[in-house]
Amino acid sequence: MIRVLVVDDDFMVARIHTAFVERTDGFEVAGTASSGAEALELVASLEPDLVLLDVHLPDISGLDVLERLRAEGRNVAVVMVTAERGAAAVRSALHGGAMQYLVKPFEYDDLADRLRQVAAALASLPEGDAEEHVDQAAIDQAFGAGRAGSDVPPVLPKGLSPETADLVLAAARAAGEISASEAAEAVGLSRVTARRYLEHFVDAGAAEVRLRYGGTGRPERRYRVGGRPR
Repeated sequence: MIRVLVVDDDFMVARIHTAFVERTDGFEVAGTASSGAEALELVASLEPDLVLLDVHLPDISGLDVLERLRAEGRNVAVVMVTAERGAAAVRSALHGGAMQYLVKPFEYDDLADRLRQVAAALASLPEGDAEEHVDQAAIDQAFGAGRAGSDVPPVLPKGLSPETADLVLAAARAAGEISASEAAEAVGLSRVTARRYLEHFVDAGAAEVRLRYGGTGRPERRYRVGGRPR
């Protein structure tokens, strides 16, 4: 069983997330926390395998909690479960080692899918000592199954990197819908480069595009992440 700590300052939301976790085979709730400080204390005392972590907490940000967990050397898996859609927050979560980023509100299947991806990532690596070696296939599964950007098409055109593709997809997912200019600003790319990534996602079936018509000039291309890569 994967033991989960649910962190959310809204009592009713925490109850819903707890029910979702308990409903998913292979998972059980180890405890709940309503603040960042309580989350840090319970991670230390309960030693859960996974933390469902909100960004907006009454004392410190969930992103700060994530940073402190890593600074303390705690390897607990973290899934951000939050209403925060800002690209900066998504980047911080990704760089901080969060395995998934799920935007509220969501349905049970949305969370269950991400829980199973985390379970697959954790199961791909043995719990042996630090000297035990694993092959590249196991490493690829661990990094692919649990990453927030796991919808990245497996084959990218020359000049595009999986790491940057993760960030562009995360920014698009957080925004709900995004333009090449907005993606470029969020990730720190040129507009042309951001559009290359977004158009490739469309070609691969990992994203959809629609045209938004304004008063003058060309219509703006808006991208939404959805479906699975072909």
